[in-house]
Amino acid sequence: MPVEPFLRLLSRFEEQHVRHVVIGVWAANYYAKTGAEVFTTEDRDLFLPPDPENLLRAWTSCRAEGFTLWSGDEPLGEPLDRWLADRIVAQRALTSAVHDSGVVVDLTLVMAGFEFDTVWSGRRVFRVDDVDIPVARISHIVEAKARAGGPKDRLVLATYEERLRQLIRDEEK
Repeated sequence: MPVEPFLRLLSRFEEQHVRHVVIGVWAANYYAKTGAEVFTTEDRDLFLPPDPENLLRAWTSCRAEGFTLWSGDEPLGEPLDRWLADRIVAQRALTSAVHDSGVVVDLTLVMAGFEFDTVWSGRRVFRVDDVDIPVARISHIVEAKARAGGPKDRLVLATYEERLRQLIRDEEK
């Protein structure tokens, strides 16, 4: 079993059949060829399908691995049940999983401009410490950041523009 909390969580997701794809800046790190190409970010984003049962399995897995669940600035309500999952899915609300080690994982049901099945079908699987990690295509990550257009998204795209272009060119080969 991996030592790092994020890898333990993804291993648990694999065991519990939680469909997810790593997206965002953290996902781009899997495409980096050297340590000098690694992107920095405070959290890790997982894109999940709008499926209440899948979301419940994700929450249960997070709790089993020692993560505390949050919705906005408040702990996620109790009990963690189908009724709550239905409401979160209907609102496409973000839930965050926070580990005592400082690892923050955002469980999102939204990726700007994309449906889950499109991202899932184009994913690339990376293997780290015997854990399969489904990661969105770098071109999907960049397009979603551009579509989202928030200040943080624009900053990431501007800061890493040339590196991201090179990764997209490599992906297209």
